[in-house]
Parts: sequence; structure tokens; C-alpha cells
Amino acid sequence: MACLGVFVAYLPITTVAVSLPAIQRALHTSTAQLSWVQDAFVLPMAAFILTAGVFGDVHGRKKVFQAGMFFCAAGAAVALCAQNIQMLWAGQALAGLGSAALLPTTLALISHAVPDFRERGKFIGMWAMAMLAALAVGPVIAGVVLDHFAWRWIYLLSVPLALVAMAVAAPLLTDSRASHGRKLDWPGQITAAVAVTALVYGVIEGGADSFTATEVVAALALGVVALIAFVVVEKRSDSPMLDLAVFRSAAFTATALVALITFLGLIGFFFVLSLYFGMVQQLGTLEAGARLLLVPVAAIVAGAPAGRLMHRVPTRWMISVGLLLIAGSLLAMTNLDADTSYGSIAWRLIALGVGLGLVTTPMTATAVAAVPHHLAGMASAANNAFRQVGGALGPAVLGALLSTRVVDTLPGHLSDAGVTGTQAQAIVATAKEGGLGAVAGMDLGSTANQVYGALGDSLLDGMRLCLIVAAVLALIAAACAVVLLRRPEQRTRTGAARTASVAQHGNPDASAENTQAAGTAQPLGHRRS
Repeated sequence: MACLGVFVAYLPITTVAVSLPAIQRALHTSTAQLSWVQDAFVLPMAAFILTAGVFGDVHGRKKVFQAGMFFCAAGAAVALCAQNIQMLWAGQALAGLGSAALLPTTLALISHAVPDFRERGKFIGMWAMAMLAALAVGPVIAGVVLDHFAWRWIYLLSVPLALVAMAVAAPLLTDSRASHGRKLDWPGQITAAVAVTALVYGVIEGGADSFTATEVVAALALGVVALIAFVVVEKRSDSPMLDLAVFRSAAFTATALVALITFLGLIGFFFVLSLYFGMVQQLGTLEAGARLLLVPVAAIVAGAPAGRLMHRVPTRWMISVGLLLIAGSLLAMTNLDADTSYGSIAWRLIALGVGLGLVTTPMTATAVAAVPHHLAGMASAANNAFRQVGGALGPAVLGALLSTRVVDTLPGHLSDAGVTGTQAQAIVATAKEGGLGAVAGMDLGSTANQVYGALGDSLLDGMRLCLIVAAVLALIAAACAVVLLRRPEQRTRTGAARTASVAQHGNPDASAENTQAAGTAQPLGHRRS
């Protein structure tokens, strides 16, 4: 059930990603509005994932699992009936809430059912493979649907799948909850949600308009203030939503940073690459989906042995090698152009997928193992929260870079194509206000081919910039893994951690195993310890 839950949670990501050009044409959206289609899903997932983890600990993970499935089905149903971009955002947001409930709950269910960390690593590997499988089949589903039906039917599968999962889970799933007096932390939840929402909104609108605009400055300032307030609230809370003591574990801190930085680059990369296939290479959705499919399929193939090797090969090196492979693949794509063949693109995407497979399973397993056993739900929720914050910022940051670069280079490419004067000025103004899709709706007359060629060249310039930025982010994440994912400095710290855990929680085996698996001295359990 945990694997089915994460499959349902992640299915909308690539399904929607490859459908963005079709959605833009059908709903006549700007680039900023289009980036909100992805962020409307990822943002509530990032903002409420920690609360979902705590709610499962307090009220039972089975209830949260069922609620998550319900919200996923409801969100897909709303998006299926969407007649405008605002209704689509609403459906995506509901589905994002459902995914926020599913991600920490499914990992916590695994941790509860399999307390031995070595055995648990295998099941977390299966969980990660289910996540990657959802990313793999999404483009295929979208391609088949868009070749025969309207874009909204990409949401159809999620409705019965989530409802069937609810029905099957009712008799089969065993409920569990934390037994250490946790309770809901509403001040922490409110400040976290405000911080994430305000920061992502500011980045998106700043990229679409200007970072000096009043509403953008206000949003970013509100985000920073809310983030500071969150830290203060959590330090003073008797039952914090995110126990800041977990960051005393270098392993947990490393996996949080790696998750944030990696998914910022990768989810933004999928957003940009889908536009490249649709607007530069003029591919159909099924053809674009088949190309994007190479990434998650390669990740699944590489991730399966990674789960078995993570207790033999040091985690820091497995994750670092994967991130270096991701960075190299992204840099290798900077020479793509409109005529690049499928074979030339394929090996780059496969290499990217292999790197992702080497990172995903060890990163998730290390985050859960880096804290005492009773905090596994919080750790899994926090790791997923950082991952989803990165995923939310990815399309926002790279989308802003893409739009800015396109508008800056478009006048030069239009001039090179022989399009000048008032027509060129009108095209640039339209692209700046409504995005590249809006230019396609203009009456271009006999210069249509030249304009489309200039648009493609400008998009390539923007894509290359985004690829370089994503590669640099992967290198930064690799550096974090190398520096922070280290063996315990001395055995006495591990022994002391074991003694403290026994004294407070009476569970020496689980916490000791977690400490050894993480490869670092464990943090103290609660803030008050």
C-alpha cells in the first residue's frame, strides 16, 4: 500500500509536465500562469507535508493515508472538469494536499512495519522505485491521451486508482501512530505555510514581471519574516512540527540539502525540457513523453541495485557519484539544438536517470535512519518537505530565468531573421507580457517561419542557461554530500547517543541501528532532551 500511495502521489508530476504546451494552447496562458500549474500542485505538498506527518503520528497513519487518497481523487476530478486556468490550479492544489498526506505517511508505515534498518532499506528502495515508476508512466499516459483526446483527460486515471486504493486499504492496512505525546503544532504549520507560499509566489511573479515590483518585494519579505518566525516557534514549542534537534545530525542535514537542491534543478529541468520538445522540436506529446520516459526508467534500473549496495558502499560516495553524473548530463545537453537527433539526446537522458537512481534511494533511507526510531515519521516528512520545496521552486526559478533570457535575446534573433521595425517590437512586447505561446496567436503573415525560428533560437538560449544553473546546483548538492555525510567521529559519541536514547525512550535497538545506518552520531530526540 505504501508503494501504491507514493505512485498516486507522484503520478501528476510528469503527466502534467509533458502536457504543458497543450494546456497553454488550450487555455491561452502566459508562461507565469503555466508555471503555476506545476506549482499549484507542488506548493501545498511542500507547505503541508510536515503537518500531515504529525497528524498521522497523533491520529493514526491509516486515516491520513485514506484522506490523502480522497484528496488526490477529488483534485483529479476538479482538474478533469476545468474550463479555465484558475479551476485547473484548484484541482492541482487539492491533489497536492492529497500527496502531502501520502508521502510522509507511506514512509512512516514502512518504518513502523520494518524496524530493522537493513531490512527497511530494501522496502524504502521499493518505495523509491514506485515513485520513479509514477514519473516514468506519466509521460506515456499523457502522450496517448493527448493524441486522441483533450488535455484534461490526463487526470482520468488518478480518480479510480485513488478510490480503489482507499477501498483496498480499509481492510488490509494496519493503523499505527507515534507514542511519544506528539500533538499538532498550529503556529508552526501556519508560519511554515506562509513562508513557503510567499517565497515561491515572489520568485514566480518576480521572474514574470520584476523583482522590484511592490507585491514581489512584499511577498519575499513576508516569506523571510515567516521563516524566522517558524524557527522561533519551533524552538519554543513543547511538541514541534519539525524538531530542530534533527539538524544536529550531519547526515539528516545533508540529505535535506541534497533533496532541496537536487529537486530544485531536476523539476525545473523537466519543465524547461518539455517546452523544448514541444516548441523547438515541434514534437507531439507522445514523442516528447517517450524521450522524457528515459530518465525515470534509467533511474529505476539504477535504483534497484542501489538499494542493495547502500550498506556496502558508503552513502556519501553513492550520492556524490550520482549527483556528478546528473551535473555532467545536464552540461552535455547545453549543445542541443532544434535538429538534435533522438539518439544524441537519449544517452544524455539515460545518464541523468542513472544518476537520479543512485541518489534517490540512499538519500531517503539515510534521512529516516539518521534520527531516533520514534522520529522516523518526522524525518521522512521533513525530507519530503525539503524535496517538494525544491520542486516548487524549480519551475519558478528556472521558469523566471528562461523567460528573462528569452525576452533579452529575442530582438537579436528577430533581427538576424530579417524581422525588424514595429513588427519586431510588437512580437517582443507580446512575448514579455503573455509568453512565447501568445506570439503563436499573432497574425504574423509571410514572416511566420522567420519568427518561429527566432523564437526557437531564443528558447534554446534560455534552456542552455537553465541547464547550466541546474548543473551547478547538482554540483553544490554533491559538495554537501561529501562534506556532511561522514562516518562517526568517534565511537564514544555513538555510545553516548545510545545511552541517552535508552534513558529517554527505552528503545536501544532501533535508535542504535538508525545511528549506524546514517553513518553519523544521532541527534538528541526531542528538544527538551
